[in-house]
Amino acid sequence: MRASRRSEVDPFIVMDVMEAARAAEEAGRHIIHMEVGQPGTAAPEAARRALAAAMEAGPLGYTVALGLPELRARIARLYGEWYGVDLDPARVVVTPGSSGAFILAFTALFDTGDRVGLGDPGYPSYRQILSALGFTPVGIQTSADNRFQPVPADLPEGLAGLMLASPGNPSGTMLGKAGMAALVEATQARGISLISDEIYHGLHYGARGVSALELTDEVYVINSFSKYFSMTGWRVGWMVVPEDHIRIVERIAQNMFICPPHASQVAALAALDCTPELEANRAVYAKNRALMLEGLPKAGFSKIAPPDGAFYVYADVSDLTGDSRAFAAEILEKAGVAVTPGLDFDPLRGHGTLRFSYARATADIEEGLARLAAFMAARG
Repeated sequence: MRASRRSEVDPFIVMDVMEAARAAEEAGRHIIHMEVGQPGTAAPEAARRALAAAMEAGPLGYTVALGLPELRARIARLYGEWYGVDLDPARVVVTPGSSGAFILAFTALFDTGDRVGLGDPGYPSYRQILSALGFTPVGIQTSADNRFQPVPADLPEGLAGLMLASPGNPSGTMLGKAGMAALVEATQARGISLISDEIYHGLHYGARGVSALELTDEVYVINSFSKYFSMTGWRVGWMVVPEDHIRIVERIAQNMFICPPHASQVAALAALDCTPELEANRAVYAKNRALMLEGLPKAGFSKIAPPDGAFYVYADVSDLTGDSRAFAAEILEKAGVAVTPGLDFDPLRGHGTLRFSYARATADIEEGLARLAAFMAARG
């Protein structure tokens, strides 16, 4: 059968790395996973208990398209707790992971051919989802001087939208309040729809992340239970939309997804009240981050921007290789450490970068750093 042009998206390279690592493990090797942005911890205990109780209580069927009302209300309360923002629960849309939120947001905001700006390096699926939906992703080459976050002067003409991510993936860097405010002002002045990806909020190691909702209501804000709440496989996220877009998004969600997974929503509601357990996870990431910032330069990966949040270190390895994909394969083969080539995140400069994740257990991070040091020493 024929295939559509919209289906011609690039692969998500980190998933290919995961498969290569899986194959190596199947062959009997012990692999240290620094490739995937996935917490090594389970969903909070109370979330698992809540789902077990709900399954015993009765069937879990469809919910309304925008999500369980009690979950939407609890998410709205989170914005008061974290940011001091008084948020109407009606503006909260529960989604099938943040990926479902991206699809809803892009579909609600843009028409075929519209140009949407993305900071590079950045999450690769933004680009591929936009392309598959018939929109035009426009890479914006951010600079190390600006900590790989866009500034108003970077924005090209003719944008219908701008996608921000703070903390960023792969860099882990964050926009401060002044930087976020400058971009809000610039996009509003030019009629550019702003989408703020805040899925790593809660995972910070100094000042907390700034939500775009602290500055404006004219924004789509996307978040997820995957990262801080340690629920990647549950596929549940949310977004906050302007009041006059609620019904727009609801109509699309009804037809595209019917509703988010009921079981995941039950667990997510309980997870929102598991702060001590979640903060203990963050303390592990903080320890891992310190180990990485000390150990990577010692191993020979010295050109890094210390991350403000998330659980990644993005390294410039252009002095070591001109082919990050081949370099990552060499590291997996010879060191038994899975890392992600930068080509996933920056099509123009990613051949000279790698992303290291420190989301796993501290013992894994220590072992991975020792293996990387030995590999680099042997490599010369």
